[in-house]
Amino acid sequence: MTAASIAPVNKTSHIAIASFIGTAIEFYDFYVYAIAAALVIGPVFFPSASPTAQTLNAFATFGIAFLARPVGSFLFGHFGDRFGRKSTLVATLLTMGVCTTLIGLLPGYDHIGELAPWLLVILRIGQGLGLGGEWGGAALLATENAPKHRRGLFGMFPQLGPSIGFLVANGLFLLLGLLLSHEQFMAWGWRIPFLVSAVLVFIGLYARLKLTETPLFQAVAKQPRRVPLTELLSGHLKPLILGSLSIVVCYALFYISAVFVLSYGIGTLHLPKPTLQAWLMLAIVCMAVATVLSAWASDALGRRAVLVASAGAAVLWGFALAPLLGSATTTGVGIFLCGALFLMGMTYAPLGAMLPEIFPTTVRYTGSGAAYNLGGILGASLAPYVAQVLVAHGGLSWVGGYISVAAVISLLAVLGLGETRHRDLAQTESVSIS
Repeated sequence: MTAASIAPVNKTSHIAIASFIGTAIEFYDFYVYAIAAALVIGPVFFPSASPTAQTLNAFATFGIAFLARPVGSFLFGHFGDRFGRKSTLVATLLTMGVCTTLIGLLPGYDHIGELAPWLLVILRIGQGLGLGGEWGGAALLATENAPKHRRGLFGMFPQLGPSIGFLVANGLFLLLGLLLSHEQFMAWGWRIPFLVSAVLVFIGLYARLKLTETPLFQAVAKQPRRVPLTELLSGHLKPLILGSLSIVVCYALFYISAVFVLSYGIGTLHLPKPTLQAWLMLAIVCMAVATVLSAWASDALGRRAVLVASAGAAVLWGFALAPLLGSATTTGVGIFLCGALFLMGMTYAPLGAMLPEIFPTTVRYTGSGAAYNLGGILGASLAPYVAQVLVAHGGLSWVGGYISVAAVISLLAVLGLGETRHRDLAQTESVSIS
């Protein structure tokens, strides 16, 4: 059986909306915390004895969720590969939304003491589990319903979600910063973006409950199969490792920019917070534009060609960090943000099709989700924390070097995976990686 012989049952518009809106909401939730980690999490949830310790602790709680994400990809991937994509995606959305809303209601250190950071960590782990299961399912929802020659374009839908989710999250924080005094924002204003998540989740659930299960999963649903994780690790370890490494540069570019650079610009360079947040929003627009361009190019030219060129450009852009941030101007910081996130979009979009293409249907949810999230441990979980340490001991050039090294790692991994755009997603045998 081939992918061409399995007719899609969901309308293209429904696929686009459901795969896009789910990742937009999930990443909105995750980015709300990323921004809060740079602005308020340290002072609210940790002792005030050392501002540096507060910042490091805030970034550490940020990173904990990335350690939980591979667990979430294995957990939800198991159910997605065994029982279906649709029901699993509903569960991931609920998990993420509930945890985000509860963070918005959580008392700070001044009210409940040491219990506050512990509860925060638990909720961050819940966020990580939910997001860990989200991306793989959203990518499969798009690509398993796509014509073979347009998988890159369909795979773009979940890849656009993060851009819009971050734009809404950052825009809301920017608006609150303009409308509220610093005291009001620190006392209660920062909680509003977390509470908004509850409303957004209902919108996402409505979109996803209207879908029918993907035809490729229906074709194998009744076949006898092994436990997905066991099958993945025993028969598909090489694509799992290379797939994980291929996405490292995306995470490094984004989280160095969105968390470290924002925190450094406000806390160290003392640049105006609203101006930097406005630059960051412009950079996210650049990322969204690059996502569309890269997805189209990956169908026309191939996933590998686009990813190799983008990763190579990211190697060079790492060297731009020190002079641009060293200028200590909003323009210099803004130019770095726009360039970094444009390259992030270029490296990110083709992965929406490529990662599902390197795994067979029976382990595709588990494999693509695990590869996506394992890459986050190297590229993102410790990125803001490590960047803070690097700039303290070696200067800004070391932080730029972190980006360049991450880009080299991803470039080599993509070369190892080879071209994937002509592969048949209906295959159930092991995928050959040359």
